Amino acid sequence: MTGIIGAMSIEIENLNAAMENKEIKTVSGIEFTKGTLCGQEVVTAVCGIGKVFAAMCAQTMIMLYSPDRIINTGVAGSLSSSLGIGDIAVSDYVVQHDMDTSPLGDPVGMISKINLVNIPADESLAQKITNSAQSVGNIKSIIGTIASGDCFVNDAARKKYISSTFGAVACEMEGAAIGHVCYVNSVPFCVIRAISDNADGSSHMDYAEFTKLAAENSISVLKNLLSSEK
Repeated sequence: MTGIIGAMSIEIENLNAAMENKEIKTVSGIEFTKGTLCGQEVVTAVCGIGKVFAAMCAQTMIMLYSPDRIINTGVAGSLSSSLGIGDIAVSDYVVQHDMDTSPLGDPVGMISKINLVNIPADESLAQKITNSAQSVGNIKSIIGTIASGDCFVNDAARKKYISSTFGAVACEMEGAAIGHVCYVNSVPFCVIRAISDNADGSSHMDYAEFTKLAAENSISVLKNLLSSEK
């Protein structure tokens, strides 16, 4: 079974609409929809915005449904000149850019207990998603580090900091929390994010205009991935 998590309804609703044999369960205010999508068994959820909701959702999904893998789908801000509006970022690693215990001597971004800055995504799954993007209307995609934090990045200086500190290609607010939960539960994961804005001073305007397009691209790639694995 594939678990699919999005932060917002726009990132998941088209998947649920195409799903067959649906069973819905609500836990802690999060609605989980289990069924068949593109010939495969899946469970989806809209977790809500931010790392805490994302972690709650991922842990609950793992405990209730024991998915073989979890994919976090949605939109993100670009941190790379190689990624424009509608392009796809696929994670090889995820980082929490707002995690900082460096005054205690730790590297910036290190997560205590697992002692990692960069949490590894599933390499095989990342490559499959990239191949899927190439075969869906030739959507451009790159594999790289995706950074998460509890803030909407709308500042060129912050964008530069995240990019230079972590080598990240895109930023959003949930993927690294989901990756963190998957890592400690030994569940393969990957983050797929379509670019909705440039994470700079104009990102609030771009986000409003291009979120729907970006979400549609991410969903198209995900559906193609599931269909190709039947």
